Amino acid sequence: MFAAGDAGPGARGGSVPPPVDPSAPLAVRMRPRTLDEVVGQEHLLRPNSPLRRLVEGRGGSSVILYGPPGTGKTTLANLVASSSGRHFVALSALSAGVKDVRAVIEDARTRQIHGQRTVLFIDEVHRFSKSQQDALLAAVENGIVLLVAATTENPHFSVIAPLLSRSLIAELHGLDESGVAAVIRRAVADDRGYAGAVEVTDDAVEDIVRLSGGDARRSLTILEAAAGAVEDGVVTPEIVELSLDAAPVRYDRDGDQHYDVTSAFIKSIRGSDVDAALHYLARMLVAGEDPRFIARRLVVHASEDIGMADPTALLAASAAAEIVQKVGLPECRLALAQATIHLATAPKSNAVISAIDAAMADVRAGGVGEVPRHLRDGHYAGAKGLGNGVGYKYAHEASAGVVRHQYAPDELVGQDYYSPSGHGHERELGSRVAKLRGIIRGSR
Repeated sequence: MFAAGDAGPGARGGSVPPPVDPSAPLAVRMRPRTLDEVVGQEHLLRPNSPLRRLVEGRGGSSVILYGPPGTGKTTLANLVASSSGRHFVALSALSAGVKDVRAVIEDARTRQIHGQRTVLFIDEVHRFSKSQQDALLAAVENGIVLLVAATTENPHFSVIAPLLSRSLIAELHGLDESGVAAVIRRAVADDRGYAGAVEVTDDAVEDIVRLSGGDARRSLTILEAAAGAVEDGVVTPEIVELSLDAAPVRYDRDGDQHYDVTSAFIKSIRGSDVDAALHYLARMLVAGEDPRFIARRLVVHASEDIGMADPTALLAASAAAEIVQKVGLPECRLALAQATIHLATAPKSNAVISAIDAAMADVRAGGVGEVPRHLRDGHYAGAKGLGNGVGYKYAHEASAGVVRHQYAPDELVGQDYYSPSGHGHERELGSRVAKLRGIIRGSR
């Protein structure tokens, strides 16, 4: 258990911070007032780093702050604004339009004449349209505004290239366990928080850390709810559990978290880690991912990474996709889980995708050739006069069901595309494919 004496380092240096509204949410009251109070972003705030120079009023580059919720993007924007007497304007991409952006730029132009720099903070900049982002370009390039933009999505996907090239990109990391614990301890000890009026058991701290998912703001929201529920001033794991319904899942269906979790899901199946695969499946389902998207990925994966090593994998994935369409959530989660388990535990082979990609590469490179005449359509009048279908050998008439015959164009005779692996069913296919090629090509 800890109390006020266990708090982390307080603010050092800088101007006297403004008074804190005691009725404000705990996360607002505990927002860092100086760089010394910022937790978990040491990689961006090293001495003389671009972001530190910007916050200290010694840098003039616009910056895009990119990272998960609760990592300090708005805090850093406020610290930039408070340095060197800059004028601070905040816009939300959810409500601001091109007209609002242009009004800020005009005001900034006037202030610049009188020697005052304007910091324009745009929250959720990824939601700005291309035309809204275009409206910023000239002002950013000419230094009329110092842009500080925040986004939870990878800016390389959501911000136009000209704006990216004119800005520093600072990626903030989710806080680790020790960082979140430090935030909690500071809130318990600091005068802006509980000033030692409540205590939190070590187990309760661990629970809050786990539930916050690296989000400092989330951890303070949980702490505030738990502290409001205690009668004896002691926050325990039971109090934390009673004050919280469920932990949120950090996942954006339209952003890079969507791509990152999907990538981890497929790579876990490919790597045969059934437990990790089920974790990522659960993560997508809890976050509200479209189950049809998950089913499509499973169907593709069944051929791409398993193929003929387990021919039933594609059937399992296809069946799951059909069940998703017919049943929907929540019941279809069972079919998705069953297909995930099937694919993750199946023997793996990429021979199918390697084969078709190699064949398509040859076609694109001009390796086409004419269809042999004995394989051409011979069912129309005059076809036989052209030699079409003449000499074709009907394989079913052979005792083995396979005959020596040329099927490939002349230029591709002897070209192998499919190379069975030694995994699963392909162990048997390897010898069978070699035998078939020997008969068809006359080498045995």
